[in-house]
Amino acid sequence: MIQRIQSIYLLLASAVSGGLIFVFDLWENLKNEVYALDLLSRESILLNAIPLLFILAAVISVVAIFLFNNRKLQFVVGRITILINLFLLGLLIYVSLKLPGEVSISEKGIGMFLPILAILLVVLANKAIKKDEDLVKSVDRLR
Repeated sequence: MIQRIQSIYLLLASAVSGGLIFVFDLWENLKNEVYALDLLSRESILLNAIPLLFILAAVISVVAIFLFNNRKLQFVVGRITILINLFLLGLLIYVSLKLPGEVSISEKGIGMFLPILAILLVVLANKAIKKDEDLVKSVDRLR
């Protein structure tokens, strides 16, 4: 049911996590822009985990859209997506502080803030899911 507002929020969260990583760079070193998928070719496990967590958060958000029949499970899956994005944000902050070659000036890109936007959208979706659940409970009390 795409017409529900929480489905739209979850769809936007999946678009942010899965689509905008191709558009916005994470950081820039000496005129070399580093995108999330460029990190898969690195030898560090931490750097390899970043694009995988972006894709995992996007996939779980899409899965949550199709759980509209079970709102409680949809709410829990939304919380799991929030935890994945929080872990991703912490990992991005750690990597940006430990970036090699900080003698040369590196600029952090807008891609570093994509998990924050995804968290905000999933929180709004969870709020709408909770509102729907409360509405259904109130109707059940009237019967």
